[in-house]
Amino acid sequence: MTAEQIVLAGGLWLDDSVWDAVVSELDGLGRTAVPVALPAGATATLDDQVAAVLAAVDASPGKSVVVGHSAACTLAWLAADARPERVSTVVLIGGFPNGDGQAYADFFPIEDGAMPWPGWEPFEGPDSADLDEQARAEFTRRAVPVPEGVAKGVVRLRDERRYDVPVVLICPEFTPAQAREWIASGDLPELAGVKQLDLVDLDSGHWPMLTRPAELAALLAKL
Repeated sequence: MTAEQIVLAGGLWLDDSVWDAVVSELDGLGRTAVPVALPAGATATLDDQVAAVLAAVDASPGKSVVVGHSAACTLAWLAADARPERVSTVVLIGGFPNGDGQAYADFFPIEDGAMPWPGWEPFEGPDSADLDEQARAEFTRRAVPVPEGVAKGVVRLRDERRYDVPVVLICPEFTPAQAREWIASGDLPELAGVKQLDLVDLDSGHWPMLTRPAELAALLAKL
């Protein structure tokens, strides 16, 4: 078993506590997990969030497995681009890295300098089918608006060595077969360039850290 730490970056509207159950499970499996508190103040930028992930990577004496969920798959990929020699594996959960020059997550309207949680309507179906009403209400209560400087931040990728970093794509609300089709069709050019890409199925909705923490932790512990 490797001693590498596992750095965890959550997707939009999530704070680092979303990983609590996964961190507990990983601890029981003998792995050290570091959930990143992504800057979410009014003036926070994409660069600030990347810096927070890199700070966790740099704090370890060894290499790190860097995990990104949903939009934060791009954060994990940016970490590999910035520290290809210190990131042993990138794990993508329910999302894909954007390419150079693309906006980070300009998906929903900005209100008063931030992108608020849009409610459940955009996520009805496979994304949220495994969340009961109580879980949905708790998610909504804790949702953190995404600063405009993060949502509209421009992705900058500079080091081709990122393609040498092994990538594991965990497929929750979509299947590995679907992901392979998207890669083959040219929809995911950053993943098409990865030299070692493994696809893993996980039967859950879009937020497996909430609904399948034990199963997710077991997958991460093997890396």
